[in-house]
Amino acid sequence: MVLADFANSTGEPVFDETLRQGLAVALEQSPFLSLISDQRIRQTLGLMRQAPDARLTPEIAREICERTGSAAVLEGSIASLGTQYVLGLRAKNCSSGDVLDEEQIQAARKEDVLNALSRIATQFRARIGESLATIEKHSTPLEQATTPSLEALKAYTTAATANRKTGPSTAIPHLQRAIAIDPQFAMAYGQLGFKYSNIGEAESAAENTRKAYDLRDRVSDPEKFYIQFLYDRQVTGNLKRGQQTLESWAQTYPRDFQPLDLLAGRVTEGTGDYAKGIDAAQKALELNPDFIFSYDSLAFHNLHLGRLTEAEKTLRRAAARKLDHPDFLVLRFYLSFLHEDQGGLEREFNLGRGKRGVEDRLSNDQALVLAYAGHVRQAETMWQRAVSLAQEAGDLERAGTYEAAAAACEAQFGNAATAARHAMAALGLGKGREVEFGAAFALQLSGDPSRARTLADDLGERFPEDTSVQFSYLPTLHALFALAQNDPSRALKELERAVPYDLSFPGTAFSAEFGTMYATYVRGEAYLAARRGPEAAAEFKKILDHHYLVLADPVGALARLQLGRAMTQSGNKTSAKAAYRDLLKLWKDADSDMPILKEARAEYSKLQ
Repeated sequence: MVLADFANSTGEPVFDETLRQGLAVALEQSPFLSLISDQRIRQTLGLMRQAPDARLTPEIAREICERTGSAAVLEGSIASLGTQYVLGLRAKNCSSGDVLDEEQIQAARKEDVLNALSRIATQFRARIGESLATIEKHSTPLEQATTPSLEALKAYTTAATANRKTGPSTAIPHLQRAIAIDPQFAMAYGQLGFKYSNIGEAESAAENTRKAYDLRDRVSDPEKFYIQFLYDRQVTGNLKRGQQTLESWAQTYPRDFQPLDLLAGRVTEGTGDYAKGIDAAQKALELNPDFIFSYDSLAFHNLHLGRLTEAEKTLRRAAARKLDHPDFLVLRFYLSFLHEDQGGLEREFNLGRGKRGVEDRLSNDQALVLAYAGHVRQAETMWQRAVSLAQEAGDLERAGTYEAAAAACEAQFGNAATAARHAMAALGLGKGREVEFGAAFALQLSGDPSRARTLADDLGERFPEDTSVQFSYLPTLHALFALAQNDPSRALKELERAVPYDLSFPGTAFSAEFGTMYATYVRGEAYLAARRGPEAAAEFKKILDHHYLVLADPVGALARLQLGRAMTQSGNKTSAKAAYRDLLKLWKDADSDMPILKEARAEYSKLQ
C-alpha cells in the first residue's frame, strides 16, 4: 500500500508529516500489510518527473500506487472540530479508485491524537480482514511504540527527512532533540545509535543503543526486533545472535524487506556468511527493487567472494534504476584496484573529493593502496588527510580507526617509531574495539608489549561476546604475545578458534578496510617459527588466493615475502624465488629505505 500525506486543515504544523510517520508505525505492526518505502516512493517520483520531496497528494499517491503495482492508497486527514480533532482514513483501490474502507475517529485534545491514530489503524486492520488474534498480538499503542509527545515525534520525523536528504550526520541533532523532549523515546535512541554507527562513532553508537535496549518494551514488535538486532550489532557484537534475530523478524513479517536488507549487511559480512548475505539481499530486492542499500550489500558480498563480474553487474542494475550511493564509489575504487586499473582508481578518488564521509574514507583507502605498493611516505600523507577530514567533520572515532590502520601497516613494514606514534594518536581519538585492536597489534610489533597486553585485556573484558574480538582480534594478539616469547605451539593453539572466521570481514575492515585475514597471516608466521614450512606456505597462499577479500591491506603484499620464506624453509628454492620476484616486482618503485624491503632483497640475493 502507498501511504499518502495527511491532509491537515487544522493550521497546526506539528501534525505535518508527523501523523503519516505515526500511522506508518501503527500499520507496520501488521504481518499482513506492507507499505511502499519512502525510498521507493522517491525513486518513483523521479520517474514521474516530480521533485523527490513532492507532497504525496491523493492524485500523486495514486499514480505511485499504479506504477509500483500496489493494492491501495491510504489517505489520512485531520481537521478541527471546535476544541476537538477529527481523524479520517480512507483506503482506495489504485486502479479503479473505489473506496475500500473509510474510518473516522475523534480526539478530545491534541494530547489524544496519537492514541486516536492507533485506534483508527486498528479499526482499519480489522476491517480489511486481519484476525483479532493477530491484531491483539501485534498492536502496541503509538504512545508506547513511539512517544506520547507530538513534538518529539515531529523531531524524529524531521530526522528521517534530514537523513534522507543529506545523510546521518544531519539527522543526529533532530534525534537528540526528540530525546530531550521525551527521554523515554526508545526508537529515537535506537536510530541515534544507528546513525552514529554509520559515521564510525562506535562508542556513541553503543551508548545510545544500550538506552534503546533498556527501553525496548516501549516499542512495536518490528521495532523490538530492530533494537535487539542493533544491540547485538553495536553493543555485544554477537553477530550470530544478530543473524538469528533478523531471521525471526523476517519469518514473523514476511512482507518486510528491512530484516532481509539488514541480514545482508554487517552480520553476514562479519561472520563470513557471504552466500547467506547474497540470498538475503536478493530477497530484499524482490520485495523492494529500489532499496539502494540492498544493491550495496549484494555487490560487496560478491566482491568478497571474488565474483567481480557479479559485483559490477549489481552496480549497473542500480544505475539502471538511477540509484547511487557513496559506497558505490568505494566499490568501484576497489574493483579498479583488483583490475589494476590506475585510471579507475584516480577517477573514483577524484569523484569523492568534497563529499563528507566519503573523501576521508577514500583517502584512507588510497593510503592503503599506496602502502600496498610500497609507497609508504605517500601513504603517510594520505592517512594524515583522512584523519584530518574525519576530525573536521567531528567523527573522532572514525579518525581513530584511520590512525589504527596506519599504525598496523607501518608496524608490519618494520617502521616501529611511526607505528607507535599512530597507535597512540588512535587511542587519543577513540576507544572503540577496532581502534584498540589496531593500536594493540601495532604496539606489540613495535616493542611495547605491556601496553599491547593492557589493550587486549580491555578488549576481552569489555567485549566477551563480540564476534570480531573473540574470533579474530584476541586470537591474533594472543598469538603474537606467544611468538614474542618463542612459543609457536601456544600461538597456534590460540589461533585455533579463529579458523572458522578466517574468511570473515572483521570490524576493522568494515570501518577502515584493514585487518582481514590477520589471524591467517600470524598463523603462517607461527608455522614458520615452528619450522613447519609447508603449513606456513599454505596459510600465506590462502591470503594470496583471497586477494579480493584482503583488498589493499598491505598484508596481501607481505604474504608474498612470507611465502618466499616458507618455500625456502621447505627446500623449494624455485617456488621461493618466484614468490620473492613477485614481491619485488610489486615493489619495484617502493621507498628504498623500507626495512622490510631491504630484508626481502637480501633474502632473495641468498637464493641466487
